[in-house]
Amino acid sequence: MPNFQRRRIAVLLLAACSGGGAMADGTWPNKPITLIVSSAAGGTTDIAARMLAEPLGKALGQTVVVDNRAGASGGIAASTVKRAEPDGYTLLMQYSGYHVITPHVVKNTPWEAKDFQAVANVLAAPQVIVVREGLPVKTLAELIAYAKANPGKLTYASSGNGSLQHVTGAMLEQQAGIEMTHVPYKGTGPALQDLLGSQVDLTFGTPPPFMPFIHSGKLRALAVTGKARVPSLPNVPTAAEAGLPKLDATSWFAVFAPVKTPKPVIDKLQAEIAKVMATPAFKQKATELGATAEFMNPQQLTDYSGAELARWAGVVKAAKIQAD
Repeated sequence: MPNFQRRRIAVLLLAACSGGGAMADGTWPNKPITLIVSSAAGGTTDIAARMLAEPLGKALGQTVVVDNRAGASGGIAASTVKRAEPDGYTLLMQYSGYHVITPHVVKNTPWEAKDFQAVANVLAAPQVIVVREGLPVKTLAELIAYAKANPGKLTYASSGNGSLQHVTGAMLEQQAGIEMTHVPYKGTGPALQDLLGSQVDLTFGTPPPFMPFIHSGKLRALAVTGKARVPSLPNVPTAAEAGLPKLDATSWFAVFAPVKTPKPVIDKLQAEIAKVMATPAFKQKATELGATAEFMNPQQLTDYSGAELARWAGVVKAAKIQAD
C-alpha cells in the first residue's frame, strides 16, 4: 500500500476516534443547531429554551432553532434526541419532572437518563399553586377546606401524567387529606389555557407562564412549594408558611445532548451557556419570571440529576403515582 494511502487511513481513523472531523478540527458549529423542547409552547421549559436560544446562537455564530415536541410525558422529545447523531446539532431542553420522575412512573420508557450527556442547567423555580378566577378560595387553607367539603370535585391540571405538577398535586392530596381529580395535558401551555377558561380549577407549575395572569388578577396564587418566597411574588407564602411544611417541590430546566457527543462540543456549549446566563439581562429576566438563573456544569448536572432521580423514586412511591 502506498505511503500516502496509509497516511490517509490513519487520519480518517484518528478523526473517527476523536468524534468526527468537524468537532475534532474545531469547526463546530458550521450549521444551525436544533434545541428540542420536551413540552408545548408557553410553559417554563419552552421559555427557558427561548431565553437561551437567541443569545447562544449569537455567541456560537449559528442559529439555534427551538423545536417543541410535546407529548408522552417528555418521551417524544427525549426519543428524538436519543436517536439523533451525537454531533452537537440536536440538543434537548429538558424539564426535571420528565427527566427524574417519568422513569419511575412510565414502565419501559423508550429512553433512559444514561442516553444523554449533561450540558448545563439553565433555570430553577419552585412550583406555585394557582387557582382559576371565580374559585371561592383565597388561601391554601381555604382550598383544602373546599376540597374536603367537595371530595373529588376540584380538578387540577398538569403538564402530563408523571410530571412534577402531577406529583405535587398527589403530594398535596396525601398531606392535606383531600381528594381531587387529575387532568393531564401535553405541556403547561395547554393546561394554562384551560385554567384561564375555567375548564379546570387549579394547577401547579413554575411561575414564568403564570406571572402575567397573576398580576392581572385572572389567576390567584395561593402558595409556592419552595423553601423561600419568590421575589416577584412577595405576598405569596410558601407552602410551609401556609401549613404544609413537607410540600416542597422545585423544578429545574437543563440542556442535554445525545450520549457520545464529543467532549470539545460539550465544553464549548457549556462555556457559552454559562456566559449567556451570567449576563444581567438573562438574570433579570429569570427573576421577573419567578425563576433563578442557576448554572450547573456537566459534572454538577450529572451528579445533581442522579441524586434527584433517586430522591423522587421515594416520593412517587409514597404518592402512589402510576402511569395511565
